[in-house]
Amino acid sequence: MASRPAANKMTANKTKSGSAGELHPALRAVRESSFQRVKVACSDIDGVLRGKMLHKDKFLGAADPGPGGGFGFCDVVFGWDSHDQCYDNTTLTGWQHGFPDALARLDLATHRSVPWDDGVPFFLGEFVNADGSPHGACPRQALKRVLKRAEKLGFTAMTGMEFEWFNFLETPQSWAEKKGVGPTPITPGMFGYSLLRTNQHRGFFNALMDDMLAFGVPIEGLHTETGPGVYEAAIAFSEALEQADRAILFKSGAKEIGARFGIMPSFMAKWSASLPGCSGHVHQSLSDGKRNLFHDAKSPRAMSPLFESYLAGQIACLMEFAPLFWPTINSYKRLVDGYWAPVKPTWGIDNRTASFRVIAGSPKATRLETRCPGADVNPYLAMAAVIAAGLHGVEKGLKLTQPPITGTNVGAENIPRAPRTLIETTRNFRQSAIARDWLGDDFVDHFAATRDWEWRQWLDGVTDWEMKRYFEII
Repeated sequence: MASRPAANKMTANKTKSGSAGELHPALRAVRESSFQRVKVACSDIDGVLRGKMLHKDKFLGAADPGPGGGFGFCDVVFGWDSHDQCYDNTTLTGWQHGFPDALARLDLATHRSVPWDDGVPFFLGEFVNADGSPHGACPRQALKRVLKRAEKLGFTAMTGMEFEWFNFLETPQSWAEKKGVGPTPITPGMFGYSLLRTNQHRGFFNALMDDMLAFGVPIEGLHTETGPGVYEAAIAFSEALEQADRAILFKSGAKEIGARFGIMPSFMAKWSASLPGCSGHVHQSLSDGKRNLFHDAKSPRAMSPLFESYLAGQIACLMEFAPLFWPTINSYKRLVDGYWAPVKPTWGIDNRTASFRVIAGSPKATRLETRCPGADVNPYLAMAAVIAAGLHGVEKGLKLTQPPITGTNVGAENIPRAPRTLIETTRNFRQSAIARDWLGDDFVDHFAATRDWEWRQWLDGVTDWEMKRYFEII
């Protein structure tokens, strides 16, 4: 991973504001376009994009960067779960407040066109309070808070995300008719890196590469993984906020592109007990704006002392930030020994069985790959967590005293494994002084409450597994 993003054609859409009084290029493009509508979206707490279509005139007023800018967006987007069931235990938003409008601010640097929707203009936003301060529950603001602190330390965080996900021959209607049981994968069998399998759905495969590029989400690599109908995509690296934007747009965009081909992508962490789960790996390095600060040619491992402290921070803090890596009930079904997903805070040199894979090579490529997150993460929060944990290690000058594992977890015998339930990691997160220091009390309390809600919904649920196990015999 290089120390700065490579130039590409997307940067033309990310131009900063010009001199005072000059119309922002993104606003000029919208004003001069023939479109009378603009798509806008923000992330909810689960990493699901919630958005709307605005008339051009409404958009131009809302996009005003001045104090009067922004537009009202019902704060229920932070007050309900992924199925629109309202939380009963949150304080920042909830029934007790009547779900008023929150103020959403559009980031003009996120301007792009949606190629599968006739090229309609699109913008991402974030939430602020009435005084303009960051909204405590907004995931994008949580990441920006961490990146602002990194900037004060003199660092630019460079990141790249990889997603694995399964693809099914389903529509919302067919899936509803199946009542959530027995999805049909687009291809059978275990066939990783298969040109044969990708050719069977080459229209979808090619559209992912081409349409995502046109959407400002460049994919460095795309291939089949081992499993029926599973793909893996690596998103071209960039500065961390841009990467998180790309990652959340990739997940949403893949679903929209897939629908065109009668394909339903799923980023669920583990849909089948007999198959590997789906990861959301995060690659990272720190830059001073000129060079990759993780590389040290004089070190036997090519790792700088800064890199070692950053890695030590992630090892030390993994369990305190865990629900940001494993945010759903299903996340923990992926954490099974022998199925590729790391289950302990271990590190290794180019070792894919470790939670933290050190890729130490050239000045351009040296980086850390955090392999424990699943594909079901909210990209803003997963990225905030890994960077905060790493920079905690830097701020505290932590030393990398734990030796690397070798082979398949050789050397990890005495390291405790990760908890197997969401409620365990949520309790650790709620009590974490480090999480509160980096993410703020409002965010920690709110996110922990939402995960507690998710756990209680699981406790009340009667599963297909229970029906098969107990219905007849007991």
